[in-house]
Amino acid sequence: MNQLTERPISQRLHLHYLDGLRGIASLYVVFVHVEPYKGEQLPIFWLFFEKILRYGGFSVVVFIVLSGYVLMLPVARSQNGHLSGSLIDYIKRRSRRILPPYYAALFLSVFLAMTIFVLETFTSFQWNKVAGEGPFSPNFSLIDVLSHLLLIHNLSHSTYLTINPPMWSVATEWQLYFFFPLLLLPLWRRFGLLSVVIAAFVIGIAPFYLLNGFSMSSSSWFIGLFALGMAAADIGFSQKPQLMAIRNSLRWEILAIVFTVIAFLTEWKQVGLDIWIGQSFCGLAGVCLFIYCTKLMIEGKKLPYPIRLLEHPWVVALGAFSYSLYLIHGPVLVLVRYFLFNLPISPSMFAATCYLVGVGMSLVIAYWFYLVFERPFMSSLLKKRFS
Repeated sequence: MNQLTERPISQRLHLHYLDGLRGIASLYVVFVHVEPYKGEQLPIFWLFFEKILRYGGFSVVVFIVLSGYVLMLPVARSQNGHLSGSLIDYIKRRSRRILPPYYAALFLSVFLAMTIFVLETFTSFQWNKVAGEGPFSPNFSLIDVLSHLLLIHNLSHSTYLTINPPMWSVATEWQLYFFFPLLLLPLWRRFGLLSVVIAAFVIGIAPFYLLNGFSMSSSSWFIGLFALGMAAADIGFSQKPQLMAIRNSLRWEILAIVFTVIAFLTEWKQVGLDIWIGQSFCGLAGVCLFIYCTKLMIEGKKLPYPIRLLEHPWVVALGAFSYSLYLIHGPVLVLVRYFLFNLPISPSMFAATCYLVGVGMSLVIAYWFYLVFERPFMSSLLKKRFS
């Protein structure tokens, strides 16, 4: 008998590499959002470093595919293909996990902007837009605040990058939480895995060509990437003969490498392909990686060394507060840059200090933020996993 059928696939696997992957992706986003330029031209080394940091969108793709994978895991492992508990219970769990840190970060961003406004009004201080260039701006409207409060700021090109720009993807993910039980799961149960993936991509890509402004701000094609994450969980844990055959017959590790290479090639601006194409290849690479790792773990085999690095306690710990890091790093980076901007240091020293101090402060403050605004709202299972 095949070893995969001998072991109960419903057993709980410790997928710590997913937490590590989430942590590395968040840290990469922080590096991408550092603004190292002071105005002068930097040496060639820094230009090369900048090219390495041009793939921030792939980190968001990782978050979305991971989200679809993790939410689909209990469904794929279940006997009836349904979420545990009621729809209301599901919404409560998702709300408790994502909303308290989000609103805390939004409040802190607005409070910081109000402080700057008061200083500009009653003192001689004036916010320097050049010095404060980066993923935070104190200049926004009441509409911006309201749209962020309602988590719909990603639906308008004029609001999705205001206040704390990285927050745009939180709104997109929040909306995907509703697509999952109300649309994607019913399609999956009724028509199967391939149908739900195709439907998700059609629904997500159509606005890109019909409503381009809306699609670019909302990243509507992310619904297809979310469905790819669902597919990874279903193929990885399914007992259906067809999906088991797919899981066992393909070289998922090779496919993961191939799709990764294609994703980076298609992301080059010289190629000129639409953004959803490269990001979809990145999502496919993630799917192949997850299925490959799941297959190895079910068989009781060790993961490859590069993936085991993602299970290092420090990397897993980074994954524990990666959401807080994603939410709060924007204002931190801008304030660090603002403080350094007028210091009499060379352009190279300014760039190096922005990266070292900006990333370091982001990590420290994000961890404090996590302890106060994220960890208290985690489920007992998550607390235990990250303890």
